[in-house]
Amino acid sequence: MDNFFQHKARKRFGQNFLVDENIIERIVRAVAPKETDKLVEIGPGQGAITQLLLQRCPSLTAVELDRDLIPLLQFKFRDYPEFSIIEKDALKFDFGTLSEEAGGRPLRIVGNLPYNISTPLLFHLLSFRGKVQDMHFMLQKEVVDRLSATPGNKSYGRLSVMVQYHCRVQGLFPVPPQSFRPAPKVESAIVRLIPHASPPHPAQDEALLERIVNVAFQQRRKTLRNAIKPLYPDLDTDRLPVDAGRRPETFSVQEFVQLANYCAELEKK
Repeated sequence: MDNFFQHKARKRFGQNFLVDENIIERIVRAVAPKETDKLVEIGPGQGAITQLLLQRCPSLTAVELDRDLIPLLQFKFRDYPEFSIIEKDALKFDFGTLSEEAGGRPLRIVGNLPYNISTPLLFHLLSFRGKVQDMHFMLQKEVVDRLSATPGNKSYGRLSVMVQYHCRVQGLFPVPPQSFRPAPKVESAIVRLIPHASPPHPAQDEALLERIVNVAFQQRRKTLRNAIKPLYPDLDTDRLPVDAGRRPETFSVQEFVQLANYCAELEKK
């Protein structure tokens, strides 16, 4: 069994294993798991965070893609009967099934997300937001900055708007490269995402909102008038509820919703 613990981080899985015990403790304190929670850990690695989570909450499901890590984790946590591992790609996994299996309990998701898939994985997880209580992630600091950015900030973009539309975003604390083995070449940070029970400014058509935001930020240095022409070439931008002469990067989430709702009404006519 000792050979299990010789597992080396794999670049193709974007693996950097957290080894700093102080940071691990701080993350678990931020999560503050309770005995009655249903925890889900994405990419548990060698189980550094898993160990402390299980001590506080026995019901934990790990989603791990690297099959070589699974016997290590199964052996390490063999004394926890409510611990289970699903060998799946988190990008393709239906997280809603875990809430159903837990009798409808909302999920509390934790993860050290691979930097190379963090953005698509965040969008995938947002699709299960109705079954999620909160999410705590280790991400590249640059991504955390984008998640919490405000209009006019250089980090503000599609990810900022759509995540803030669906969730309250709280950047918690930075994690230096030396906290990992191997040490990544980038700074990391912990973020907390709490899905809104309902969006503060609801969109009539959320898919349309996402399309408009996506198109707008593909041409972020253009004015909104020019940026959304691919979607609405004949749109009378002078009648919009927002100033089409501004750049998309200056629009708040609420203003994007106003624009999307205006366009939704046009499509009904």
